[in-house]
Amino acid sequence: MSRYDVVIVGAGVTGCAIARELARGQRNIAVLEKNADICEGTSKANSGIVHAGYDAKEGTLKAKLNVRGNEMMEELSKKLDFPFRRNGSLVLCFNEEDLPKLEVLKDRGEKNGVKGIRILTPAEVWEMEPNITKDLAGALFAPTGGIVCPFGMTEAFAENASVNGVDFYFEKEVTSIEKTADGFKVICWNEIYETKAVINAAGVFADEIHNMVSDKKLKIVPRRGQYNLLDKKCGDFVDKTIFQLPSKLGKGILVTPTVHGNLLVGPTAEDLDDKTDTDTTAEGMSKVFKEAALSAPDINKKMVITSFSGLRAHFDESGPGDFLIEELDKAPGFFDVAGIESPGLSAAPAIGQYVAEMVNRRFPVPDRIGFVESRKGIPNMANASDEERESLIKQNPLFANVICRCEFVTEGEIVEAIDRPVGARTLDGIKRRTRAGMGRCQSGFCQPKVLEILERELNTDRGNVCKSGSGSEVLKGFTKEDSL
Repeated sequence: MSRYDVVIVGAGVTGCAIARELARGQRNIAVLEKNADICEGTSKANSGIVHAGYDAKEGTLKAKLNVRGNEMMEELSKKLDFPFRRNGSLVLCFNEEDLPKLEVLKDRGEKNGVKGIRILTPAEVWEMEPNITKDLAGALFAPTGGIVCPFGMTEAFAENASVNGVDFYFEKEVTSIEKTADGFKVICWNEIYETKAVINAAGVFADEIHNMVSDKKLKIVPRRGQYNLLDKKCGDFVDKTIFQLPSKLGKGILVTPTVHGNLLVGPTAEDLDDKTDTDTTAEGMSKVFKEAALSAPDINKKMVITSFSGLRAHFDESGPGDFLIEELDKAPGFFDVAGIESPGLSAAPAIGQYVAEMVNRRFPVPDRIGFVESRKGIPNMANASDEERESLIKQNPLFANVICRCEFVTEGEIVEAIDRPVGARTLDGIKRRTRAGMGRCQSGFCQPKVLEILERELNTDRGNVCKSGSGSEVLKGFTKEDSL
């Protein structure tokens, strides 16, 4: 049995942001994750958008934490060394009769504290974005909108939390939670974690964790969003993030550059029953391009290098219609952080602070002496200068051995991704941390080499190397017996 002051359920961007903020105090913290790595759920498959904050209704947690998270992002990206760019965003209006809806968004944004927001004429939009449709009545421009690497941000939070004493446990599915005189027993099959406080940051499974301790039941409906990712040759097709006027299902199909130079188109919005269904469909892919063409008709479909989907944690009709971040009255010490759908990625840094303040009020502790505020990311040979590359190779010759040709990722970067705090243990973990396999060939060339490096560095048999955790082993057996 392990004892902790705080147990966080979920190692997505929200759980990792909370872990980092709570680590500022002198407390023992554990993060339990049912998957084999951080960033395996909603956090790994989203738009990578830092929303400006004009969409959420004024007075809601979504509005407050979105704007605050946006304000924190630039400084935080420098301090924790993850990719972020404030590229601005546009909301397109295609019909004159809908122009008042832009005014509503502008007014809401101003009430939420969004800076610099204004309405543009079609001519002003085309000057910014020449590839935007000519069937345009106007647009809302938010200069504070941005784009971020969701993998890099989650990795940065997790690494910094780990350096400051947080323990991460993977493939630990919470099967039940029991109240005790001093707090809770969090049970993962045959393992027990005793704790004073539980933070429920379990994404689409947050309702199930909540329902283990509360008679007031929650229901989260997984909302699937399908995307198409295009080659870097299309990365400058637009500079801003291009939205359409939102509907009740979300912000619609967007077209955006990524911080890594690709073009991203999506997502759909499909409510499902299965919380593990991240399949893509022909119907979904067709819908993405059909609706994206309303914004930008000349997107080159032939440049798609991969399609993917993610699940958003959406409450059903009985839910609060907002982020649910609160301590349960009948289970003191249990904190829900549930229903964190869009703009959850944008709000994550602010959610971390908000939850830490709640926990500190309930369980005050002294500040941690020597808290480490910053972190340096994995060296990136693709973006390094000639002098930086030469220096890295002198320090470690493995930085001269290119493994992923598409993204120019070296063996040195992959080894470092394995050796770092909360390091990679799977092929997908390497992919998210280094981009090996993210390029045009989608691992066709580099995967066998990455597998060999994992085998060597983890000192394991290659048959144990997984794509994303137990049950996803890449090699299943020999095609023929060794005759030697």
